[in-house]
Amino acid sequence: MKRGGYYSQHTKGALHVINRAGAHVLDRLSQIEIENRGRPFSIVDYGAADGGTSLPLISKIVKEVRDRAENRNITVTYTDLPHNDFSALFRMLHDRSEESESYLVNNKNVYTLSAGTSFYYQVVPDNSVDIAFSATAMHWLSGLPGTISNHVHAVGAQGEEWRTFRNYALRDWESILLHRARELVPGGILVMANFCIDEQGRYLGNTGGRNMFDTFHQLWSELAETGVITEAEYMNTAFPQFYKTIDQFCSPFRDPESAVHRAGLQLTTAYTGVTECPYRSEFNRVGDERAFADAYVPTLRSWSETVFRGGLSPSRSEQQRSEIVDRFYSSYHALVQSQPEEHAMDYVHTYMVIRKSDWIWVFADRLEAVYKFQFSVLADVLRQELLLHHGEAQQSEFQQAVRFW
Repeated sequence: MKRGGYYSQHTKGALHVINRAGAHVLDRLSQIEIENRGRPFSIVDYGAADGGTSLPLISKIVKEVRDRAENRNITVTYTDLPHNDFSALFRMLHDRSEESESYLVNNKNVYTLSAGTSFYYQVVPDNSVDIAFSATAMHWLSGLPGTISNHVHAVGAQGEEWRTFRNYALRDWESILLHRARELVPGGILVMANFCIDEQGRYLGNTGGRNMFDTFHQLWSELAETGVITEAEYMNTAFPQFYKTIDQFCSPFRDPESAVHRAGLQLTTAYTGVTECPYRSEFNRVGDERAFADAYVPTLRSWSETVFRGGLSPSRSEQQRSEIVDRFYSSYHALVQSQPEEHAMDYVHTYMVIRKSDWIWVFADRLEAVYKFQFSVLADVLRQELLLHHGEAQQSEFQQAVRFW
């Protein structure tokens, strides 16, 4: 990913997605008890990039917590890969100019941290996170499962190659959820917006008109056909990504015997949504082909360049690699400018709200898995304890637990 705040500057669509998902965060936050419990209130942004797109949402969360618990310490942890440009993140957060939008300017006892650790590992201690958030990040796999013979993305893969990517992605998804289950406090909330293939078969850059990933493949293969890159470099280039369906996202929560369910995670909301490409919308309004290409192609480049640059032979000089990549995106720019009505990058996401059960339900669920009891004396004790200490508000959760007893 390009550095220096490039991602936030060129991904307006990602900001719109976060605003949509953020409504769920703020709604769930209103249901969480925030009074000082002797530890900081912990917010984690997984796959934060340079932090610019999530800044408005994080600012709202911080304000809500501060309004309801004036003296409680707040920590905000930004996580991403070790090579992420965290310097751009902290320059933005510590900007004290009049134009600054940083939540650090007007809020005391707020501490910002970074973790150069992939979300495929546990990032923070057990039972420490109150609000977890991730947007447009977890379609990236923990590694590259294999090669794709005639494409650069799994959406164009077929047969065994496609199955290899799918199986790898499903294992990764379970791993992500189990790590988050350990990190969340009981009652903690995880809100995610992940790229997907929706019920109509739509996905990023494939909602009508020219397919974005097919275009990537076409232009990259043309470089191989003309000898600009080698056949080995062409074959070595593939996105370590997989777009799951909503059923694949939800499957671990629907199986009462799954590791995710036994870890105490409960799915409360899941649906798909399409966010229109803001650059195409602006073109439709103004009709300037060059301006559209100037805005559209950099947003593609902000997240895809590392894949194409990484496919090139390490024996090439940095200058050679840059010239090839620049040529590739220049070809895309020319294509967009000549046929603007064919291009758009609408975002297609699955939005999910996940809650970690209170410990009492996790305990009951685990006992059930071991002893297979139904409505025992212990079940009655648990019900009475719940009503005594949590009141009527937890009745629906109790009924959900009963279904698995």
